[in-house]
Amino acid sequence: GKNTELEDVPQDVRFPVEEDKVLAYWDEIDAFQTSLRMSREKKNPAFTFYDGPPFATGMPHYGHILAGTIKDCVTRYWHMNGFHVERRWGWDTHGLPIEFEIDQKLKIKGRQDVLDMTVKVYNAECRAVVMKYASEWKRVVRRLARWIDMENDYKTLDPTFMESVWWVCKQLYDKDLIYRGYKVMPYSTKCSTPLSNFEAGQNYKDVSDPECVVKFPIIGDADGACFLAWTTTPWTLPSNLALCVHPTMEYLYVQDAKTDAIYVIAKPRISQMYKKPTEYKIIKECVGKDLHGMKYEPLFDYFVELKGETAFRVLMDEYVTADGGVGIVHQAPAFGEDDYRVCLKEGVIAKGESVPCPVDDDGRFTAEVTDFFGVHVKDADKDILAKLKANGKLVKSGSIKHSYPFCWRSDTPLIYKAVPSWFVKVEEIKDRLVANNQKTSWVPDFVKEKRFHNWLAGARDWAISRNRFWGTPIPIWRSDDWEEIICVGSIEELFELSGVRITDLHKDSIDHITIPSKEGRGDLKRIDEVFDCWFESGSMPYAQKHYPFENKEEFESGFPADFIAEGLDQTRGWFYTLMVLSTALFDKPAFKNVIVNGLVLAEDGKKMSKRLKNYPDPEIVINAHGADALRMYLINSPVVRGEELRFREQGVKDVVRDVFLPWYNAYRFLVQVVRRYKNEEGKELTGGMTHIDSDNLMDQWIQAAAAGLLQFVNTEMKAYRLYTVVPRLLRFMEDLTNWYVKMNRTRLKGAKGAQEASLSIRVLFQVLMTLVRSMAPFTPMFCELLYLNLRHMLPQPERADSVHFLDFPQPNLEALDERMELKVARMQTLIEKGRAARDKRGISLRTPVRSVTVICPDSELLADLEQLQGYIKDELNIRAVVTTTEEGGNLTRSAAPDNTILGKRLGKDFRPVGQAIKSLSNQQLIEYESKGQLEVAGHMLSGDDLKVTRTFTGDTENVEPMSYDQVLALFDVGLDEALRQEGTAREIVSRVQQLRKKAALSPEDLVEVYYSCSDGSLLDVIKNHMDTIKETTRVELVAEEQMPARLRSKLIIENEEEINGTKIKLILATASFHVSSEAASCGKSADELCNALDALDLKDAKAALAGGKLSVAGVELAADSQVFFTLGALLAANKTPL
Repeated sequence: GKNTELEDVPQDVRFPVEEDKVLAYWDEIDAFQTSLRMSREKKNPAFTFYDGPPFATGMPHYGHILAGTIKDCVTRYWHMNGFHVERRWGWDTHGLPIEFEIDQKLKIKGRQDVLDMTVKVYNAECRAVVMKYASEWKRVVRRLARWIDMENDYKTLDPTFMESVWWVCKQLYDKDLIYRGYKVMPYSTKCSTPLSNFEAGQNYKDVSDPECVVKFPIIGDADGACFLAWTTTPWTLPSNLALCVHPTMEYLYVQDAKTDAIYVIAKPRISQMYKKPTEYKIIKECVGKDLHGMKYEPLFDYFVELKGETAFRVLMDEYVTADGGVGIVHQAPAFGEDDYRVCLKEGVIAKGESVPCPVDDDGRFTAEVTDFFGVHVKDADKDILAKLKANGKLVKSGSIKHSYPFCWRSDTPLIYKAVPSWFVKVEEIKDRLVANNQKTSWVPDFVKEKRFHNWLAGARDWAISRNRFWGTPIPIWRSDDWEEIICVGSIEELFELSGVRITDLHKDSIDHITIPSKEGRGDLKRIDEVFDCWFESGSMPYAQKHYPFENKEEFESGFPADFIAEGLDQTRGWFYTLMVLSTALFDKPAFKNVIVNGLVLAEDGKKMSKRLKNYPDPEIVINAHGADALRMYLINSPVVRGEELRFREQGVKDVVRDVFLPWYNAYRFLVQVVRRYKNEEGKELTGGMTHIDSDNLMDQWIQAAAAGLLQFVNTEMKAYRLYTVVPRLLRFMEDLTNWYVKMNRTRLKGAKGAQEASLSIRVLFQVLMTLVRSMAPFTPMFCELLYLNLRHMLPQPERADSVHFLDFPQPNLEALDERMELKVARMQTLIEKGRAARDKRGISLRTPVRSVTVICPDSELLADLEQLQGYIKDELNIRAVVTTTEEGGNLTRSAAPDNTILGKRLGKDFRPVGQAIKSLSNQQLIEYESKGQLEVAGHMLSGDDLKVTRTFTGDTENVEPMSYDQVLALFDVGLDEALRQEGTAREIVSRVQQLRKKAALSPEDLVEVYYSCSDGSLLDVIKNHMDTIKETTRVELVAEEQMPARLRSKLIIENEEEINGTKIKLILATASFHVSSEAASCGKSADELCNALDALDLKDAKAALAGGKLSVAGVELAADSQVFFTLGALLAANKTPL
């Protein structure tokens, strides 16, 4: 960016290469930090953004790239809107993802292996891998043009971060919101730790498990009847302590026709056991409460001694359903949440006492279960079934396919197991959570109102302890009898209580520290557990600032955060833990605005999977098409509305074709016309951002569209609706590149004079610069590329070193004109219909057609089209535009119902109403249009309830009718010889232009065009339509035989073309000065004059010629009589060459 002049723009561009140059330039000027310094110096108010920390143990994938892009777009936007936006990167460095990696590396099978190698060694291994892919993350984040501080980052393993987590814990403990409880929890046997409910819900799979029906003989039953119970977890049967029935459900005693055995089973579930009524006989009926309290013989005797008094009886609870099984549920309170609750309620077990739980930390049976000691529970299923079969207790067995939770980290089946855990009393603050959620704004809002609200309303106490090693230790010290408990809230407090000063807070650095009892209970020791890593990420607003130990004022003034964004899967993760902790601490939400993105899936609709390799590597996609194209593809897709996106690399490629190339070509064209203007007029053009007064309707329109766009973007971005902003920006780009530039092409090139060229160039510059500045947050590198060149048209004081150092453009209010926008939209629709009509008839746009007649009852619409008819004629190459409200006899209407609107409103009545709408007469529809409503089959219809279509009933041999809205447009497509000839003339022009392109000529390169052709009709076209041809080529075409010999050395390119089946040779030569026979009087020979003319500087000589005479070889020649620029000009003046 050192040059000060507008640079030429190459035709061929590779966006990834240009992006690399921009990134290098940003490094050179330290762009991100410079922008922050500038906003600090301006004392801009703070805009707080929290970044949810990822793990660096995996590579960044499309989900990260998507969320990162959304965060970058929003924070760049608010920075450009006059806020100071600190963007600080964070790393999640604790917890299962890290530990699981080490367990695999060191082949650790269970908890004991870690204790054998020592926690110190294990944690050192964990610390070594936490930043495994950090450099890859830094590379990808930089390459995506995301501005975030990765140098001054925070890590959840920093002592400052961990100390703030301790502070959070102590606050909650002092508010009596933390307790130790015994609870049945989802449990990972591979990771040897309980998981919270939301972690358990992250990874369900369809699996095949054993299912069995087992019998329990009823004690004291005269007929030897047995209760039946069904289960899909045979491994829980050794721990059975009770059976449970529903109090009001009907139960049957039935006799098995085959075995004569008598079974008790729920009446609605008889089909689970018997397919036909002949297979059993009903002995008697009863309801669940009649069975309550009955005793049965235990399946196994492992816990008979311990529980014989209170257990092995029938309990009652309404959680039993008739949806599956046999309507009697086996109870193993250590392995089922409902089992635990019901057994506690009915006194089978007592609160606080340990429950028979014969499974160790690694999921293996303990010595209590003598027959299966040391076997993993999931592997024991078949042995248990075999033993039951041998004992005659197995009635039926098979397998079942069902959805089952797996550990999100180790991908192994979870079990439910009673473990002592530490909990946050979420249920106690549930109402405040729901109230605080109402203070937040979500995009899309259904996530807030439905998904998040329901999760909060049904929230359960949150298990925050993990029986692991690599994490922030829970700062609770306790006496051996649990009577004295202290929660420590800082390093300083621990020093005061224990006399030990620490610098590291990990388990291996603090577990040896004891606190002397104040009540004579000996030394207090720290509890064993560490925090769930979700507790740490939920504490991130406080811990990243080391609050309240540092940055107290800064944190409090910026809390809650203005904005956060993550994926839909965080509804039960980070969004939830942020809300729980901020509500418990401050009774506030932790954030004001949140964008929730949907999931990015592979093209086949499956989850992206490294194993399946079902998606392209992000870096390969970026290097092929550019990061801005990937950004644009992602943020202009359903994922920003919280829906799914099936990722297609072709989609990224399409963005390059449909967005960046047209935009780049419009920018290149602007630079070309600015340079052309400077060459031809000898004046520099300066651009600006203020409103430009112009009588030209297109100038008024494009400036109105730019102002309307900015107004819209500001409104929508303040509401965080990216999904409306990006399509609107792209629509404006389409208006600019496909309409404004196209319709003003010749004017911009000077065809209507220097003043019009200057005006239109300044308008194009202003709206293109508006687009560059307003797209800068979304496609930051492409906008920088354009800005670094275009800024040279601005006055020196207005130029910046980067587009990202500028404020977001504000709308020019005087340019706003919704009426003008509507007029042009109406014109655009008609033009699009006209193009479609030509396509239908196979008539090229180069061939003129006679007319279009527009019939419409809305006279305002017709007046709009009349006002813009010049553009319609040019764009459609049409001779006349006729408008009328008179329908004549060749128009009829038909109607169709709007299925979506009416289907929803009418329900079952929709069908007859829909049929009636289709049979409405032309007269009825005229009435509907004039009154705005009509009663159909007993329902009053209005507005968009039905769509009216106009149909042309006349002769269509030379008419192509197009119907839309209230309009019927009739295109006269009959062609005569004159029209065909003009089409051929335009075809010749097109071939000359293609030849220029092939020779890589720029618009400033002036040429002469020669032709050779023997076809009389083609020669007639050249003769009759020379003005049409010259309008674009800027020179007359001359027959090859008239070409002077000296021009042979100046040939640029020649090619034989075929037009409508006829051959014509076209030749381009460098444009030269030519003298007429009238120059003979000056006394110099033709050769002398021509050689001297060829030696002149073309630009200077042209300027002199414009002044009326040209000095050459010591003589003065008169313009327009003795000397001409191009041979075509000389011949057109009816002169003879010398």
